[in-house]
Amino acid sequence: MYEKTFPNKRFKHTVEFLKSHIDNSESILDLGVENPLSDILKSNGFSVENTSGIDLDFDTSEIENSKANVVTAFEIFEHLLSPFTVLRSIKADKLVASIPLKLWFASAYRSKTDMRDRHYHEFEDWQFDWLLEKAGWKIIATEKWTNPTKKIGIRPLLRWFTPRYYIVYAERIK
Repeated sequence: MYEKTFPNKRFKHTVEFLKSHIDNSESILDLGVENPLSDILKSNGFSVENTSGIDLDFDTSEIENSKANVVTAFEIFEHLLSPFTVLRSIKADKLVASIPLKLWFASAYRSKTDMRDRHYHEFEDWQFDWLLEKAGWKIIATEKWTNPTKKIGIRPLLRWFTPRYYIVYAERIK
């Protein structure tokens, strides 16, 4: 299903990780607007509702009012000024979140044309773990994967063996 979509490797890892920790019968609130990944999750039997596109740094009401059992956040926390506030506002008991990892050989992403499309945070795995734990989450499982490209050069070579993405399954500490 996701083999022909871009970026297929990231989507494949995300779907497999989610399937290994979340049952299809659980409802999901996916932070961010509907996107190709949320469509792929639906085609894999998950019940997914997305947030409307509101600025979650200012308004967490859709998260707070959700009745979903699970919240997913795929490559969104690096775009928020205050991911801690968003993490604390989640009422669901389960969280699956992924981030692009900070790479020592690449600068932080910054769009020159779209103020919303930039990374305010570039996490290392231990930093993201610490953020989750401080926000009241217990990490149950994690996974990392690389993101090789077919380009030539030092950076493309490093991407073959340097993990680029980090995904976490966590449960709310009661």
